[in-house]
Amino acid sequence: MVQIKPFEVEQWMDRYENTPEILNIAETCAASVSIDELEGFSTDKNTPSPLSRTLKLTYGHIRGSPTFHKNVASLINNGTPLRTSSPRPPPLEAENVLITQGAIAANFLVFYTLVGPGDHVICVYPTYQQLYDVPQSLGAEVSLWRLKVEDGFIPDVAELERLVKPNTKMIVINNPNNPTGATTPESVLAAIVTFAQARGITILSDEVYSPLYHSLPEGQAAPPSILAFGYDKAVATGSMSKAFALAGIRVGWVATRDRGLIDDLAHARDYTAISVSQLDDQVATYALSRAVLPSLMERNMTLARTNLQLLSSFVEKYSSVCSWVKPTAGTTAFLQFRQNGVPVDDVKFATELVDWKVMFVPAGRCFGGGKDFRGYVRIGYVSHTDVLTAGLENLGRYVEKHLL
Repeated sequence: MVQIKPFEVEQWMDRYENTPEILNIAETCAASVSIDELEGFSTDKNTPSPLSRTLKLTYGHIRGSPTFHKNVASLINNGTPLRTSSPRPPPLEAENVLITQGAIAANFLVFYTLVGPGDHVICVYPTYQQLYDVPQSLGAEVSLWRLKVEDGFIPDVAELERLVKPNTKMIVINNPNNPTGATTPESVLAAIVTFAQARGITILSDEVYSPLYHSLPEGQAAPPSILAFGYDKAVATGSMSKAFALAGIRVGWVATRDRGLIDDLAHARDYTAISVSQLDDQVATYALSRAVLPSLMERNMTLARTNLQLLSSFVEKYSSVCSWVKPTAGTTAFLQFRQNGVPVDDVKFATELVDWKVMFVPAGRCFGGGKDFRGYVRIGYVSHTDVLTAGLENLGRYVEKHLL
C-alpha cells in the first residue's frame, strides 16, 4: 500500500483558518477577487462576461478549452525572454498544455506518470511538501537539495554533482520559491538545464507563484519559464490561485515541449478527473485574456509591493528577535524568531498567536519537521492590506510582551 504522510501545511491551514475573527496572514494567494472585480479589470467592455448563462453544462473539452490552452501558452511565450545569445526555441504550442484542477493536481500527475520504485529524485528544500513526499510515496528515493540562508535561498548548482545518481529521474525546483519568496535567476536555471540535459534528467519546475516577480534587485530581470530553454524534458506547472488571485476556481496546468508526455499525462488524468469544470475554465480563460490580464497583474504586483514594505518595516522594528532573507517574488516570506538569541519553538509560537487572532504557519512542522527550520514561520503577506496591518500589529504586541 502507498504510504502517504500527513500533508502538514494543508492540515495546519484547515485547522485554524476558520477560527472566528482570525487575521489570516498565512494565506499564500494574492488577495482573492470576485467575478465582479475581475470584470472591472477588463479594458474592453465588449468582452463577454466570464460566465455564460446559456452554456450547456456538459463535461466540455476534456483537456481544457482551446482558448484557455492558447492563453496559457501565450503566458509562457510572452514571459521574460532569454537574455543569452543562444538560439531561442520556437514558441510553445497550445497543444503542449494540459489543464488540471490546480497546480497541485498537475504536480501529482507528473510524479504519478514519470516516477516509481527504483527512481531517484532531487528536490529543492524547503518547498511545498508535495514536491518531495509524493515521489517518495510512489517508491522513489528522494534527495533534498538544501537551500541556504547565506545563498539567499538560491540553489547552488555545484551541489547537484554530489546529489546526482545513475538512476536520477527528475530534478524538482520551485520558482519563485515557497516558503522563502526567493527567485532563482536565469543564469542558475540555465545551469540546471545544462546539467539535466547532459544526463537526460527530467526537470519539474513548479511555477505556481510566477509571474509575481515584484521586488527584484535593480537591473535583475524576472527569470523565464523553464520551458524557455527549449529542453524537451522540462515540465512547468502553474495555476490561477497564487499570482492571479483566483484560488476558488481550482484551475491549473502542466506544460512541456514533449507532446507525447502531454498525452501520457492526459491518460493518467483519466483516472482522477474527466475534465475541469466548464465554469472554472471560462473564468480562467477570461482572466488570462489580453483585455484583463495586464490590469489584474498590476493590481497584484502593487498589492505585493505595498504589503512587503509593511512587513519589511516590522522586521526592521523587531530585528533583535526577528530576521529573514527579504523575498523578491511570490506571496510568502520566511521569518525566524528568537528569544535571547535562541530560536523559538515555532509550533508553540504559532499556536499561541492564534489566541491573539493571528494565523501563520510554523515551518518546523510544515516544511520538513525536526530541527531544520527551528524558529521559522511562513507569512503570506499579499492579503488585503488591512488584514496584514492588523495581523502585524497583534504580532508586534505579542513580541513585545513575550520575546523582548
